[in-house]
Amino acid sequence: MVKMQKLVLTLALVFGLLQFTPLLAMQQGQNPNDPGAAKQQPKEKSFTGKIEKDGEKYLLKTARASYALDDQEKAKSFEGKDVKVTGTLDAATQTIHVTNIEPAS
Repeated sequence: MVKMQKLVLTLALVFGLLQFTPLLAMQQGQNPNDPGAAKQQPKEKSFTGKIEKDGEKYLLKTARASYALDDQEKAKSFEGKDVKVTGTLDAATQTIHVTNIEPAS
């Protein structure tokens, strides 16, 4: 009888928690009906511009903005050159997480 009561309480607790999951997702700005909402990753993009040194750091300067680059070693060999940088942009820090750098075509 005690085992049955524990089972019923456990199931009630799990059911109760499942009722609040969509509310938590909505508070975090996610669509609770979108199974891929939590797994969305920034998309890789290409940025064209010139690698320039600013103090001790290399930046990608484009017609619209300047971006920090997280791979300074790759950027170093392209200083002063027009390039295409492929990577993901962290919009909060204006930093490109570099996948590849190649000469612009």
